[in-house]
Parts: sequence; structure tokens; C-alpha cells
Amino acid sequence: MTEAARDAHLAQLNVATLRYPLDDPRIAPFVEMLDPVNAAADGAPGFVWRLVGEGSGDATELRPAGDDVIVNLTVWESQEALWDFTYRSGHLEVMRGRRDWFARHVEAHLVLWWVPAGHIPTVAEALDRLAHLRTHGPSPRAFTFASAHTPAEAAAHETAPQVVAGGTAAP
Repeated sequence: MTEAARDAHLAQLNVATLRYPLDDPRIAPFVEMLDPVNAAADGAPGFVWRLVGEGSGDATELRPAGDDVIVNLTVWESQEALWDFTYRSGHLEVMRGRRDWFARHVEAHLVLWWVPAGHIPTVAEALDRLAHLRTHGPSPRAFTFASAHTPAEAAAHETAPQVVAGGTAAP
């Protein structure tokens, strides 16, 4: 493992537009899975942190991306740890039912990025990364599982001067 990989954790944000309010019976199967899936995440190998609302066990009450949009913001030790939890655990049941509970997104709804180990990303930071992915496509600053970058690539990208139109360095 490289020094950059040891010193970095993977942050992820995904957003989901609810088809129905959380108290609607049509979304009850999703709501019933929240506690067990969150408990599984908390105990998963490589899990570091997840966003929760004040006095809550989840983040469904937080609506920073819109009244009908729920957010999931977590930090993991590695991309492999997040992948394993997402696709090789009970979380897969949530993935299978997502079309019943959430509107189909036409733009990116998941973003990954590297953070220094110990850093807890803010919701604003996460939404900024998602906006960057939507505007510019995948890069070492904001990517997806299919377009992943290493911590070293992300670190080099963050320290390199960014050139904008006209050839000048961006602030």
C-alpha cells in the first residue's frame, strides 16, 4: 500500500429523489431497511463514518439537495471496502428495490473522492463534488466506481494549478 493510500480515505455521496414521502406505505420497505442496513455499514470492514441527522440514526431528515431528495454521505478506508458493502452485503436489497422508491436520475447521483484520513467531509463539500462531476465529468477530484482514480492521482490533481479558458490558472 502506498503512503498516499494509507493517508487517504474514500468519501462518497449519493442522492436519491423520493417517489413518495417517507411515511407513504409504498416506501415502507425502504424505511424498514434503514436501521439494519445502517447497522451493517457501521460494522462493515473499512467503514469510517456516515452522516446522521441530529438525534437520528440516519440522514433521511436532512434535505440539503431538495425537499424530495435524501442524501447518503459516508467515508471508507478504501474503494474496495465501499464496493464490498454496496454490492456484496444486505445493502444489495436496497439497490434491487431502488426503482420502486426513487425516481430515475438523468444525471450523476453518486460521487466518490479521496479525503485525508481523519477528515470528515461536510455536506456542502459533498454537494460541490457532485456538482463538479455533473459539470466536468469524472476526474481525480470527483469520480465514480466506473471511473475511479487513486489517492495519488487525486493528490496530484489537487496540488496542480488548474488552467481555465484563456490559459490562466484558476484560483
